[in-house]
Amino acid sequence: MPASLPTSDEILQLQKASHFAYQLWQNKPLVTQSFIKSYPLNQTLTEQEIKDLIRDYALDDDCVIGDETCVMRGLRVLRNLLMLRWIWQDALNLISLEQLTLELTRFADECLIFAKDFVYQNLTKRYGEPYYYDGNRQKKDDLAIIAMGKMGAKELNLSSDIDLIFVHKGQGETDGKKCIDTKTFMKKWGQGIIELLDKPTQDGFVFRIDMRLRPWGDGSDLAIHLSALEKYFAQHGRAWERFAWLKARVLNPIDFNDNLQALIQPFVFRYYVDYSTFTALREMKSLIQNQVEQRQDTDNVKLGAGGIRDIEFIVQSFQLIYGGRVTPIKVKNCLIAMQKLHEMDYIDKQTFDNLQQAYRFFRRLEHGIQAINDEQTQRLPTDPFWQHNLAQVLGFDDWQALLNQLNSYRKMVKVPFDNLVADRQQSNEKIEVNHDDNLQGLDKRLTEENRQKLQDFWQSNLVKKLGEEAKNRLETAYPLLVHALLQVDDDALNLALPRLLTLLEAVSRRSIYLVMFSENPQATAKLIPMLASSPWIATELASHPVLLDSFLREKYRHLPNKDELRDILRQQLLRVEPNDEEGVLNAFRFFKKTQVLAVSASDILAERPIMKVSDSLTFIAEVVLEKALERVFLSLVKKHGFPVNARGEPVNEKNNGFAVIGYGKLGGLEMSYSSDLDLVFIHDIDEQAMTMGGEKPISGMQFATRLAQRLMNYLTAQTRDGRVYEIDMRLRPSGQAGMLVVSAHAYQIYQEQKAWSWEHQALVRARAICGDKNVMKQFDKIREQILCMPRELDAVRIDVAEMRHKMQDHLGSDKHTREQGLFHLKQDAGGMVDIEFMAQFAVLAYAHDYPQLAVWSDNVRIFEELGKTDILSADICQKLTDSYLQLRAKSHALALAEQSSVVNDDEWQNLRNFVDEQWQKLIGQRPTDF
Repeated sequence: MPASLPTSDEILQLQKASHFAYQLWQNKPLVTQSFIKSYPLNQTLTEQEIKDLIRDYALDDDCVIGDETCVMRGLRVLRNLLMLRWIWQDALNLISLEQLTLELTRFADECLIFAKDFVYQNLTKRYGEPYYYDGNRQKKDDLAIIAMGKMGAKELNLSSDIDLIFVHKGQGETDGKKCIDTKTFMKKWGQGIIELLDKPTQDGFVFRIDMRLRPWGDGSDLAIHLSALEKYFAQHGRAWERFAWLKARVLNPIDFNDNLQALIQPFVFRYYVDYSTFTALREMKSLIQNQVEQRQDTDNVKLGAGGIRDIEFIVQSFQLIYGGRVTPIKVKNCLIAMQKLHEMDYIDKQTFDNLQQAYRFFRRLEHGIQAINDEQTQRLPTDPFWQHNLAQVLGFDDWQALLNQLNSYRKMVKVPFDNLVADRQQSNEKIEVNHDDNLQGLDKRLTEENRQKLQDFWQSNLVKKLGEEAKNRLETAYPLLVHALLQVDDDALNLALPRLLTLLEAVSRRSIYLVMFSENPQATAKLIPMLASSPWIATELASHPVLLDSFLREKYRHLPNKDELRDILRQQLLRVEPNDEEGVLNAFRFFKKTQVLAVSASDILAERPIMKVSDSLTFIAEVVLEKALERVFLSLVKKHGFPVNARGEPVNEKNNGFAVIGYGKLGGLEMSYSSDLDLVFIHDIDEQAMTMGGEKPISGMQFATRLAQRLMNYLTAQTRDGRVYEIDMRLRPSGQAGMLVVSAHAYQIYQEQKAWSWEHQALVRARAICGDKNVMKQFDKIREQILCMPRELDAVRIDVAEMRHKMQDHLGSDKHTREQGLFHLKQDAGGMVDIEFMAQFAVLAYAHDYPQLAVWSDNVRIFEELGKTDILSADICQKLTDSYLQLRAKSHALALAEQSSVVNDDEWQNLRNFVDEQWQKLIGQRPTDF
């Protein structure tokens, strides 16, 4: 049934909406009515329909093949008919903003592709085909049409210019009888495309084309080749161009798109947080604000304060800063980018709702303004007649109601715009620096060796070869760093300087990091005590400068709890594309490194208690294990299906039949900065049954083994951000000769019948970390059962003492060292291991009578429970706990400073004597030369 014509009310709405479209409808009734019947207003246009329309109108049967005049007329007639249809659909609210801008963009894309092919055919008849030189060979050249701005983002409005850039492969020449160089051919090709679409005729134009965004702008080559574009990006690309190229989209199929993207992506996005962007953002934001103030352009919905440009600036700013690491936000469309930024927690829900509502309103208002006379304008109409009409078309009672809504949205946009980069503003952090005086003061306080190191740095090839921008950044940051050095004592200054120089050598190669120091002068001052206190931290920062962002933003002021850590890691993983395995691995590594650095900064600068530090480091490891296990399990299920548990029930994501057990420091909640993870894996999966629902079923045993292997690979695989953790599996049943993962039942049999006494001792510090809660409960039950077994007291004393003796022989200081009055904090008599062994002895010897001793895996709470018995008094247990924490804190501080745990014995003599006295009372077995 043929479509009916629009009703009189619909025609009246068109008359209100657009003088241009209504005149077209009135003046060419046969053409316009036929078109609207064929393509009704209540339907959308497919991509194929748009392609067919272009060919039908451009290659009319009455046209001679290659007749440019005929093609130009056909495209312009079609453009006007489509504009009539789009304006009408918009006025009747029959088309969404997304669909309208998509159809407009598709039409522009297909017009350009058609024009490119049409012009090429005419040019090659005269000059032959273009070739470029690839070494000694000639290869066929092609022209990439890159859409910028709204067209690149597939969000063209009703009367947009289209911003284009033309790129081709390389220099060469054509192969025709009339040979010309490729540069000239590409210029003619581009000019032909522009003329076909942009040239005004009696039928109007198709699209106004703007080429000013191309490298070097007006007056430069119309088309640039790849190597010239690469050089331009490397040497001359400016900050505002990164905003422009963020939306760049190659709209026609070309065989060198990968080469082109390899140039564009690193120019727009930096892998690490791009601090250089903050300065550029501040400058561009200031420029925008100044332009608004100078023009007082309140009638412009795009450029006025709180308008479309402000929204786009907010969105693109987040994309440029974080897009290098967060793939999902590297999208071109503003609304989609907004949604992604909200999903990734860069924009809160209220801000997201405000911005997207404002953006939709502004764009619809923009379309309404442009529809009136088919003009590229964003200014509100001044004619009361069109003000009234526009208000009614957009659903408002009168013009004032529309203005009220407009001003309300502008205020909503102004808040996030004003807040943008405000947390990094320098105004609140200004430090008065007299650099000349500071340099003299630094010279006096430096050792001769460090004076030479500083001189060598400034005279090094690295500094001499820095580009102008990098050199300026270094010279801007240096006065602040010198000022920071002078805030500490001479010892700290001379310790920190060589480490600072190493850090500067690392970041100068990627000079955007030098901007971090200038952006955060107060936090920069706190960097020096960090470098002085810990060469480990200095090495981490030099190896992974991205960590500077976390430190200089002072995230260490608040150490997140376990739930907060879970949420942080979840958000970081959401920012990785689902199939980007390397991105997932890097997210784990980045999370671990940034969180551990925050703990170390808090440790040094905020002097956190040792137990708080260890708790935080342990929570980080637990959260990593949880999320890694979850992802590995899902990836295996996707391929192999779900295994069944020992009771024949299919497992699921929540109850996956697998558990990770932590031993040692992880199990005892005593993680340090460089701790390995001592792990054991147990399962409750039917080892013989095949998995269900996957393309490649495997046995339960194979599933459990692969789960363990992949989990280890997630944590230990080397990427550019290093490893997450080293893993030690030697405490599993039968040690290195044993299975990688065993059933809970097999684990229990082993502990009951085959485990050595030292393995039971190690079990004291074991704890279920993550996985299936039922399997974790099985482990807890096994652990309690084994630890509470009745044991002969003297036998336990002998076993524990022998193991202590072996550790001393292997790890403790030798007799000569002890005779020199030195003491190994951990391994020597009266040290940390003595206290740990006393806790473990108490559990193995007395848990049968006092089961509460077997509840906890950490020494502090074991001694707390021991103090409630009649074995040792509460005072003695508290003193042992205090001694243990004192030893741990010292050992921890020495490890941060990368210093030996062997210290002068004098200051520890009282503590050692007390510990040894308790050892003799509790265990009483000690070698004579111990």
